[in-house]
This record gives sequence, C-alpha cells and structure tokens, in this order.
Amino acid sequence: MSPLLSVVSSLALWVGSALLVASVAIIGPRRLYALWDDLRDRLWEIRKPLAALVVVLIASAIGRGSLQTVSELFGLQLTWAIYALEGNFVAWVQATFGSPRLTMYFSSVYVYGYVFLLAFPFLAYLALPRTTTVKRLVVAYALNYAIGLVLYTVVFAYGPRNVMPDMVTSLLFTHNPEFMALTGEVNEPTNVFPSLHTSLSVTVGTFAVLTRREYPLWTPIAAWLATSVVIATMYLGIHWLTDVIAGTALALGAVSLSYRLVDGEGEVENDVGSEE
Repeated sequence: MSPLLSVVSSLALWVGSALLVASVAIIGPRRLYALWDDLRDRLWEIRKPLAALVVVLIASAIGRGSLQTVSELFGLQLTWAIYALEGNFVAWVQATFGSPRLTMYFSSVYVYGYVFLLAFPFLAYLALPRTTTVKRLVVAYALNYAIGLVLYTVVFAYGPRNVMPDMVTSLLFTHNPEFMALTGEVNEPTNVFPSLHTSLSVTVGTFAVLTRREYPLWTPIAAWLATSVVIATMYLGIHWLTDVIAGTALALGAVSLSYRLVDGEGEVENDVGSEE
C-alpha cells in the first residue's frame, strides 16, 4: 500500500469512527432519524452554497501550482518582513515546550482532529430542522478558501521551518513521515499567509459558540480542538504567529460575511439560537 493510500485509509477510519460516536452523543438519535428521512430535501435547499464551495475547492486544487508560480514572480515577498516582525517566536515555542508527547498530540490534532473539526459541524447543522446554519457554515468555508487562495497568490512567504531549519524542526514530518504524502497533495511550501488551518478551525469554533443552545456539548469540544489546531500550526513549525493572527481575522470576517450573505444585512443576530 502506498504511503498516501495508507494515510488516507487511516484518516477515513479514525475520523469516520469519531463522527459516528459524536453524531450519537451530540446530535442525538432523534435528529439523526429526522435527517435520514429528509436528507434529500435538505441537501437540495443548500445546493447553491454547496456548489460554490465545491467550485472553490476544485479551483484551488487545479490552480494551486500555477498560482504559486504567479505568487513567486509577482507576489509581495514578505518572508523576511514577517521574520523581522516576530523573530524567533516559533523557535522559542519548540525549544520551550517541545516533547515527544506534545509532538504526538499536536501532530494527530493537526491531521485527524482538523478533519473531524471541519466535517462534524456540517453533519450537525444539516441535522437541525432549518438549514440556515448549515448554509452559513458552507458559505463561511467557501469564503475562507476563496480569500485564502487570493492571499496565497498576492503574498509569497515561506514558513519558519524553511527559513530557520537549524532552529525550527518540521516536527509533523520528523515524527510522522507518512503525513508528508498527504500534506504534499494539498499544500505548497509558500501557503503560509494566512494559516487556513487556523482560519477554518476558528470559523468552526465561532459557529460552535453561536450555536451553543442547539449543541451545548459541542461548544467546549470545538473550542478545545480549534485552539489545539491553532497552537499546532506553530508548535509543528509550519506557520508563523503572523499567519495565525491573519487566519483568525479571516475566520471572523468570513463568519460575519456568511451571516450577511445568507440572512441579509442587519439580520445576523436575529436567528442565533432559534433553530428549534
């Protein structure tokens, strides 16, 4: 079995199992039965935002390499500006807190926890009686990817592991070399500003807080996982603190804009907690 197939199989097994357990414990059998009976109609209702997300993902997958070339030739060269701004912060994080147990935890969270964090809310919000929240979520995902792709093209910057290889270790690959087969398929070495792992995780965390009445158990779980992913991006030497701050800003902007696009301007707060 190839390394890529091995990682994908492991990812599908663990994330699928986690989704099954979380669905029963957090969504509940009643909502799951209702979702099963009404799945086709609910998917039809969210077809437009879902189609937009698929288009953005396909564009990202197809154009990622070409856009990186454009970024390298014409983009803003910000690697050293970022380094001058924050210095050896990421190196300090690794030197101060690095340990085999933390490396194993953050590596697992960065890959397995991240996929679960993004997948579960789609299922959970699709199971709500109204599709408003899942529409907002899908639109927010699409905005994160679309704006992120633009910024990746406009800004050309390498991560700390590339700039300071003698001080920052690529812990994700050092302790989990098989992950390189997966990340190599979805990332470019200059895809650092902003951190999409951060922006999408914070997006999920924000939605979890906004929907805490519907899924109170999910809120602390999402907050913990989202925070862990954000820290992991720096601990593993993948992103700068600057990337994380930009990713957080992107997430908050995407969530706010998703409310406006789905509900109409001025209606952001009217529907929070009213899915039942």
